[in-house]
Amino acid sequence: MTKTSTINLAAELLKAGRLVAFPTETVYGLGANALDAKAVRRIFQAKGRPSTSPLIVHVSSRAMAKRVVAKWPPTAEKLAKQFWPGPLTLVLPKAKQVPTIVTAGLQTVGVRMPAHPIALALIRKTRLPLAAPSANRFTELSPVTAEQVTKGLGTAVDLVIDGGPSNVGIESTVLSLAGSTPILLRPGMITREHIEAIIGPIELAQNAKDGEAHASPGQHSRHYSPRTPLRLGAPSKPAGTVYLWWSKKRPAQFPIPMPADPAQYAAQLYDTLHRADELHAREIVIEPVPNTGQWDGIRDRLLRAATQTIIA
Repeated sequence: MTKTSTINLAAELLKAGRLVAFPTETVYGLGANALDAKAVRRIFQAKGRPSTSPLIVHVSSRAMAKRVVAKWPPTAEKLAKQFWPGPLTLVLPKAKQVPTIVTAGLQTVGVRMPAHPIALALIRKTRLPLAAPSANRFTELSPVTAEQVTKGLGTAVDLVIDGGPSNVGIESTVLSLAGSTPILLRPGMITREHIEAIIGPIELAQNAKDGEAHASPGQHSRHYSPRTPLRLGAPSKPAGTVYLWWSKKRPAQFPIPMPADPAQYAAQLYDTLHRADELHAREIVIEPVPNTGQWDGIRDRLLRAATQTIIA
């Protein structure tokens, strides 16, 4: 099947209320028509996702974004011009047509324009905004390849579009513009410093409580986790190295060197953890990454994924 015919089929499925997994530059998303509450409910069922965790709506243009929000302030226009298409989600007051199941019952909605040609082609073909969280079971590792989607969700997805590996590798930065002060809800590879260079100072969100509606996805205390227990070890060099430990009968450690560059590290992180899971080690140990702004998104994912943290 050609890429065009695959996108045509996917668009028809989405318009019929079905689920399609598709690549974005961050991770693979599990998509449904964001304006169809019944279709969106299928996302929550497929993922085992709690209703307190809102979904991000993906659009193909700023004009489409303005149709799903009630307000589009100048700060949104500045940031969208600078970072879209790209891994930045803006949280704004929602338009009436957006079902509350998308927004966890809140009156705000997260919206972004992905920087992947297949994602953009699919949205343009459907002419619909697509609700699309990561295409995995809730709290588990996000998929960065089509194969990982299939392994994780199986027949819960009507179609998986293979667009190759995601090149950013972790989920988008999420910034709320719904109040008087911009608030960073989830760090990512577009950093606080990048954003403040465009719109000035922003605040950092307080930790959200599990069981309550969250202003952004990715705020649960446990998230992004491999099946193998993951521990953040005490600092040593080289920072960020991934180690696999087996049982006492196989005490030797197996190191997986990781890049020193944060963008390259993020691009490899989830795929490395997926591969580590397949080796059935007793434990994954990751050395802490640098405590600087460029690493904030990666450090956030590691802290939420870890079952134990030992940081001196």
